[in-house]
Amino acid sequence: MYSERLPWIAEDPASQKLFELAQRVAAVPTTILISGESGTGKKYLARLIHELGPRRDTPFLQINSTALPGKLVEAELFGYERGGFPGAGERKLGAFELGLKGTVMLEEVAGLLPATQEKLLHVLQEQKLERLGGKESVRVEARLMAITEVDLPSAVKEGRFRSDLYQRLDMAKIWVPPLRERPADILPLAEHLLGIVRTEHGKPQARLGEKTKALFEAYGWPGNVGELAGVLQRVVTHAKGETLEPEDFPAGIQEAGKRTESGNGNLPALEDVEREAIRETLEATEYQIGKSAQILGISRKTLLEKRKKFGMK
Repeated sequence: MYSERLPWIAEDPASQKLFELAQRVAAVPTTILISGESGTGKKYLARLIHELGPRRDTPFLQINSTALPGKLVEAELFGYERGGFPGAGERKLGAFELGLKGTVMLEEVAGLLPATQEKLLHVLQEQKLERLGGKESVRVEARLMAITEVDLPSAVKEGRFRSDLYQRLDMAKIWVPPLRERPADILPLAEHLLGIVRTEHGKPQARLGEKTKALFEAYGWPGNVGELAGVLQRVVTHAKGETLEPEDFPAGIQEAGKRTESGNGNLPALEDVEREAIRETLEATEYQIGKSAQILGISRKTLLEKRKKFGMK
C-alpha cells in the first residue's frame, strides 16, 4: 500500500487495518497520540498520516523531548522573545508557529517536564501560545502528533503525567503493533529495506538466501522494524558474498533458526533471545551504546535500561 510519496508495507492484516486507520485520521485536524514499542515505525506512521491528509504540502516539524533539556524543549515548541531566558539574544519562533497549518511531531511526550506539560495543555485547549518571556498570544493552527513508548495511563496513575493532558492527547489514539504480531510483514519489509541498503552501499546484487528468509520468520525481532533495518545495514556492509546467509547474522538471530530446524518445542523465552541479541551487538560494537542502539533499532535510553535489566556490564 502506498501514499503517493511514502510506501507502507502492509501484507499482514494488522498493518492493513493500521493503514486504513491512518487514512481516516489523516482527514481530520484532531490531535493524535501514537504509541507502541521502540522501533515499530511510529515516526514513519506520523509522517505517513501527514502525507495522506490535506496538510501534506505544509511543514512537518519534529521535536524530540528526550534529546533536549526541559527549557530548550519549551523554546523549540513555543519559541521565545529576546531576553526570554539567559542566552536568548533575539526572538525565535517555535515549532507551533513555524508549523503554520502543518504538523508538529513531538517524540516521547511522556518525557516532558510538568511545567511544559501544563503549557502544552494550554496550547491544545486554547489554540494559542505565549512565547517564553512574551505576553502576546499567538494563534496556533498546527496539528500535534505525540509519540510515546511509555504506557501513559500508568504514568498518569503514578503522577508522572497530567491526566487532563492525557485526555486531550487521547482523542485519536493509534497503537502500532510490534513486528512479532504482524509476521506477514517481516519478509516484505526485509526486501524493501534491503533494497534501500543495497543502494546506499553500492551492492545491487545483495539478496536474502532461502534459509535466511526462514530465519527471519522464526526470529522474534524484539527491536522491531528498527532492529531489522539495523541488522541489514550491518550485514550488507560486512558480507563477503552476494547472498546473505544465516551465518552472516548475529548469533542471537541464528539461534532462532537452529531451534526451528531442530523442531525443539522447549523454546526459550523471548526475553532470552532479546538478551542474547543485545549482548552480541554490544560485543560487536565494542560496547558503543549509540551504535548498538542504532543496530538494534531502539533508543539509547531503552538500550541502557535493558542492559541494566539483564545485568550486563
